[in-house]
Amino acid sequence: MTDVLSLLTLPGKNSKAFTAVKSSALHVVEPLDGSASPRRKAARLDTDSDAASASRSSHTRLNGPIKLTIVGDSLIKLGERDTDVKLGKELLLLQRSIRIILAPPQSGESNDPRARLPVSYEGIYSACRSIVATGNRGAELYDKLRLELEQSLIRLANNLGTKEIEWKDKGEKDDLPILWISAFIADCDWFEQQISLLASLLTYLDQVYVLGNPGTASIRSLSYTLFSGTIFTQHAIISARLRAGVLAWVNYERKFRLAHSLRSEIPKLIAHLTAHSQYTAFESNYVDIAIAFYTVESAELAQSMKSDARAFFNHISGRIEEEEQRSKDLLPIGSWDLVRKIVGQCIWGDRLEWVASSTVGRYVEIKDLTMLATMYKLFKRVDGVKFIVSAFRACALKRVESIVKDAAEDEKMVERLLEFKSLADTVINTSFLDEKVSLTSSTVTTQRNNDFVYALGDAFTNGFKARHNKPAEMIAKFLDRTMRKGQGGISTADYEALLDSALALYRFTDDKDVFRTFYHRMLAKRLLLQKSASDDFEAAMLKKLKDEYDPEFGMAEHMFKDLTLSRDAMREYHSKLDDESSGHKLSVMVLQSSAWPFTLPEAILHLPPSMQNDLGAYTEYYKGRHSGHTLSWDHALGTATLSARFKAGKKELSVSLYQTVVLLLFNDEDEWQYPDILKQTGIEPKELKRVLQSLACGKKKVLKKIPPGRDVDEDDQFRFNPDFDDPHTRVHINSIQAKVSPDESKRTNDSIEGDRRHYIEAAIVRVMKARKVLTFEAIKTETIDAVKKHFVPSVDGIKKGVDWCVSNEYLRRDEDDKKKFHYVA
Repeated sequence: MTDVLSLLTLPGKNSKAFTAVKSSALHVVEPLDGSASPRRKAARLDTDSDAASASRSSHTRLNGPIKLTIVGDSLIKLGERDTDVKLGKELLLLQRSIRIILAPPQSGESNDPRARLPVSYEGIYSACRSIVATGNRGAELYDKLRLELEQSLIRLANNLGTKEIEWKDKGEKDDLPILWISAFIADCDWFEQQISLLASLLTYLDQVYVLGNPGTASIRSLSYTLFSGTIFTQHAIISARLRAGVLAWVNYERKFRLAHSLRSEIPKLIAHLTAHSQYTAFESNYVDIAIAFYTVESAELAQSMKSDARAFFNHISGRIEEEEQRSKDLLPIGSWDLVRKIVGQCIWGDRLEWVASSTVGRYVEIKDLTMLATMYKLFKRVDGVKFIVSAFRACALKRVESIVKDAAEDEKMVERLLEFKSLADTVINTSFLDEKVSLTSSTVTTQRNNDFVYALGDAFTNGFKARHNKPAEMIAKFLDRTMRKGQGGISTADYEALLDSALALYRFTDDKDVFRTFYHRMLAKRLLLQKSASDDFEAAMLKKLKDEYDPEFGMAEHMFKDLTLSRDAMREYHSKLDDESSGHKLSVMVLQSSAWPFTLPEAILHLPPSMQNDLGAYTEYYKGRHSGHTLSWDHALGTATLSARFKAGKKELSVSLYQTVVLLLFNDEDEWQYPDILKQTGIEPKELKRVLQSLACGKKKVLKKIPPGRDVDEDDQFRFNPDFDDPHTRVHINSIQAKVSPDESKRTNDSIEGDRRHYIEAAIVRVMKARKVLTFEAIKTETIDAVKKHFVPSVDGIKKGVDWCVSNEYLRRDEDDKKKFHYVA
């Protein structure tokens, strides 16, 4: 049935609105809501009578405009009243539907709200559109929605606050707080599901009313805001039960170090709390629980494990690893760093120094690089790297000092130092690494923490001070042995690396003059005795020392020049001799006394007449070529080759000149007493005992000592040993002359101390000449600065230097201030 209002609203030129009225001008208007109302007459055209319109054919065409007059003054008002009634009923219908949707199903009821709704989802959707889009009554619907949400949330909050969890056994009873979390999650799931349903059904409310009224919250935002305020703010019991559940869960996992059976509920809880803007409170509570737990546990463990810091560290590192994994498994990524930092701070407390000082040294000793790397990573998070650095320095210093002070193992000192240095470098380059991100390529690289490099250098420098001069001396001796031995079976690169590593130790010593003196002396021996494995390596080493360490090593270059000139001079001398002359067996090295670190021995060696004649002949030849030069003979480093006949056959003995003089005595007598040998050779007693030890007490005994023994006494007798045998025809009898004897070391060190006194005295004079007036403290500071490239003088040495300068009238004390000194021109 068509009513007048419908006819009036049809648009378009081709509308058939008026042709729809066929039978009569009268038509019944029915109410919009379908309620019973009295029939009313429809409007009539004023140009036609009722009879005419009734009898007119329905197919009559009307030409021209048609004028429609509405008779009666209540028709429009009637439509408005009917529309309001309809909209009111639809609003009540929506409110009832919202209330049903937000009401949890009762026992036995279906979870699907459609079974309880008075209208279908399509009907709710259409009614919302009618109210919002047609009736423009979105504000009323929005208010009713808010009211229903508030009432629903109050019911939900009361239910959560008083909900009792059923349990079957004691294990479940202990988990009641955690089980309550599951119930809370279920209620949150239900509520959020209902809100999603409402947002879908009331789309027109969101899309028309909310968007048309800026500042009005969407259905979802309104619901979640009310949820947060009602559940978490107005009902504190719910927050308390949540905290209790989280506490029970996390403490179970920390106590038993196992994942709880309900752990899977935690991510769900976090998702709901995040959706309702409550995650910050959860995170804060989670951190507080961790602080409380680990503060107590770490304090108890530190007390019970105070004698076993390694066990404490192992436990703590395991705890931190567990916490990191728990965070990665359950918490949002934004919480990882916070939890890791807070847990680290409370778990370590003030025990970082204790742990580091008690464990680092042991980990280095057993080469546990993995544990050291773990410690570095964990300590770095809590700004505790400085404690590892300090502990590393302390353990390195202790190790270096123990090696340096071990006088019984002096010969192995450098090898042991190099071994430890290699281990320490490996630890630094493997365990103490920082990540560095490239700004251009975004690649991550690692680089060592140089604080540990500096700490290791400090440890070696201070460790070397534990024994005055000795480390520098032993480094020089190590290089001497290495240069004599040569590279052997190792590659050239490895051999050079070994030499460089020994030179690296040289940088740590303050006694650089000691190293330089011993190195010069041993280099001279290697060159004169032709014991160096490679002249090229000798020259390269000398150049490196000169260029990278100390320019004074350049003085040794004169040694190579002297040797070259001496070889040329000997070739010329031999060319002038007769073919039968014994002088062809003679080889002389003419050395400049200023370039070679030797002093002439006071005793004069008694050479056999034939040898003495050859030396005299060369002396006359040399003086004829160099009239202004004086030759002084030093036989301490001379060598000779002797032919000897034993029962096993003829052997060629390569011996020193001292050994030669002693052995030649046995051509005249088979047995000699020690005093007679001393008288016949003229060798100093200490030196003679060393020579006889090498001939009668070593591995190659060409002489027999009576009585047998390792030491030579003044009442010993010596005989030629005809039973000597050796698998080689040419036998080298190790001469102690090639080594630095303890006496020689002592003489060298005494010489160094004397040179140091002169250095200090000269430095004081130079400083005072430039400054004129200084206090003793200023003199001390500037003197140390002046000589530190060679050695670090002691305060006592500087005091003695000042006293010497005063006594020799280079300085004078101030009459009023005895601590002040004046330079005397």
